[in-house]
Amino acid sequence: MTEQDKSVGLRARLVAAGVELLALEGVHALTLREIARQAGVSHGAPRRYFATHAELLAAIAGHGFGELANALGLDAPPPSSVSAAAARHRLDELARGYLAFAAEQPGMFELMFRHDVLEGSGAELRRTSLPLFEAVTRLVAAIRPSAGERDGGPDGGRDRDGGPDGEGAGDGPPPTVVAAALWANLHGLAQLRAWGSLRLATGGDSVEPVLRATLDAHLGRDAG
Repeated sequence: MTEQDKSVGLRARLVAAGVELLALEGVHALTLREIARQAGVSHGAPRRYFATHAELLAAIAGHGFGELANALGLDAPPPSSVSAAAARHRLDELARGYLAFAAEQPGMFELMFRHDVLEGSGAELRRTSLPLFEAVTRLVAAIRPSAGERDGGPDGGRDRDGGPDGEGAGDGPPPTVVAAALWANLHGLAQLRAWGSLRLATGGDSVEPVLRATLDAHLGRDAG
């Protein structure tokens, strides 16, 4: 085994140790000392393969983004076109998958979006979240294109009913804005559930009624 192979192998080992530690104890446990201990290496070993603590944490978070993309099926190429009904169904799947990931891997979910912790890592992790945002934006565009796209846009210039206020779907904000608002709501929903605040507000443990209201508010009522 070459020195390069050994280096790659130990880097992967440190990341795997961080992932395991994160699942067991949460973000607060991800010190260099604890990750090294979990990996079974000396306390100084991580510094030989990751220039900073933030760089190692970013590699761990990058692993999480890969898992999320796989769980949501974002590793498959998107279809060239999709009907509004199919897009709504796919968005429902993505939303539930996102919330499931947050519930099943709370430590990883927290780390992935802690840009204050990851700042200075050099990994530009914001870019790793773009495939999810782009997928949501494409699906939103298939359901309710912006007013500027009504003439010759993705819906072929057709006007659609179903906006939240009863106006045509093409009269609302552009898909990128709707996608950002929807994502923000889903992320907030995941956080409120994790903190126990959602149950206090709704009086129940099911996230479904709030999720349905969130999707309907941004996309119009689901005819299905």
